[in-house]
Amino acid sequence: MKIRIVCLAICCIAAFSTTVFAQTEEEERTGQFGDDLRFPALPFYSYGSGLGLTTPDSTFRLNIRFRMQNRVSYINHDDGDDAIEGVVRRMRLRFDGFVGDPRFLYAIQLSFAPGDVGELSEGDNINIIRDAVMFYQPNRNWSIGFGQTKLPGNRQRVNSSGALQLTDRSINNARFTIDRDFGTLIYYLNEDENRTSYNIKTAISTGDGRNWTRNPDTNLAYTGRVEFFPFGVFKNNGMLFEGDLAREQTPKLLLAGTYHLNQGVQRTRGQLGDELFETRDLTSIHLDAMLKYNGWAFQTAYLTRSADEPITVNPSNEAEQRFIFAGRGADFQLSYLFPSNYELIGRYSTQTPSSSIKDLAPSIEQYSLGLTKYIWEHSLKLQAELTSTVEEWSIRDDRKNWYLRFQIEIGI
Repeated sequence: MKIRIVCLAICCIAAFSTTVFAQTEEEERTGQFGDDLRFPALPFYSYGSGLGLTTPDSTFRLNIRFRMQNRVSYINHDDGDDAIEGVVRRMRLRFDGFVGDPRFLYAIQLSFAPGDVGELSEGDNINIIRDAVMFYQPNRNWSIGFGQTKLPGNRQRVNSSGALQLTDRSINNARFTIDRDFGTLIYYLNEDENRTSYNIKTAISTGDGRNWTRNPDTNLAYTGRVEFFPFGVFKNNGMLFEGDLAREQTPKLLLAGTYHLNQGVQRTRGQLGDELFETRDLTSIHLDAMLKYNGWAFQTAYLTRSADEPITVNPSNEAEQRFIFAGRGADFQLSYLFPSNYELIGRYSTQTPSSSIKDLAPSIEQYSLGLTKYIWEHSLKLQAELTSTVEEWSIRDDRKNWYLRFQIEIGI
């Protein structure tokens, strides 16, 4: 009998406690409905562009993303045997968010694919770290950054490689790009979808590229970029990805230019390339434009690099030379996105070395045709590409190469 009374009492207390707890919880979770329970002691999770986690007091946020590009290519070279290549082209992890206050942001990106990390040789650092930067954003217009990240270069370079229509950037981006560097960035962003807008982006950096610790000196690189949107900015940040996935209802246009002065560069492409035998100053100018409307997208770029005496000579072996690739290049890219989310893309690129190095590097024309199927926008897509390249040399026979490639991109 006593046991029954005790059990009954426990049940009553439990029922009463549950009722009180439920009432208290209901009062605390205003605006939450049904099974959407968010306990005060647990972090808040979200799924958008990645997996997000925010502490209950909103003093810390972490967003986790990854992306992977797996590709197989059939390659035909004029001066070599045909080959089939299967590689993980990119494998990257990204972490971003804020600490203490939403105005203090951070971004970390790590790379693990062989093409990203590169071959480790004596005296070199392993190139896992791509981005390690923090930003202070006092308001919606200003951003001040410090650390290692992309400089404000040409549009195609600034866009993520996961937001490309073809399987890789153009030959001119590969040759003339202003790459990642360590320094300070100051941006003024004045963006609006419904009126004329503009951005001003500047940076002062070491000029030596990411993870470079050899031969530190006092030379610096200075970069400035202006972006102009005469009809307002693109829908859903459409300037950050190629193709008109947002299907702009009115024409949207971006006109932009970058000026970059890198003093005392130690490498053949500024932030990239082999080490020079002597330092040089180089200047880069990038002009680019992007137009999107109703599934159509067009983009073009003109890139130049100049340097006084771009050729350097090994003092212990005069037959060995290393040179800065000075010259110019132009890209033209047109695409249409069908309602079925298949996209047809064509690109033409031309590249011409300066007269001072014309015997050391070829003039190049490249033609690319691509077909992409977007399953989940740029985060999950299938890509097929056929590219033909013609190299014209001044002191040797011309060469023609082509490749056929299939690639799968997946990420969050």
